[in-house]
Amino acid sequence: MELIWLAAGGAALAVGLALAFAITRRSSGSASKRAHEAAQERDPPVELGETYEFGITEFSDHHSGDRVAVGKVEGFVLFTEDVPSSVSAGDVIRAKVLSFNRDHTSADARFVERA
Repeated sequence: MELIWLAAGGAALAVGLALAFAITRRSSGSASKRAHEAAQERDPPVELGETYEFGITEFSDHHSGDRVAVGKVEGFVLFTEDVPSSVSAGDVIRAKVLSFNRDHTSADARFVERA
């Protein structure tokens, strides 16, 4: 009989953990959605044609298929093209803002120099 209670307790624990995971996942998704919506409502902290200094957080293929550096200026994402292969994630660069995406939540930039 104790084996049945042990199995039932294990099943109840598994169900409880699954529910906790689902609730946590759902609430973090809504926080992400709120942050995205807030980013869409604010004015970009960068201007077209201006040069900014920032650290590269990663490299991506972005929409062009080419290797681009990803970095942020005041939380605003810049996708920077023409970055030399000698530049790595963590390096600080200067880049000139070329264009905004449709919702002005990120921008494309061109590498100018290492900072």
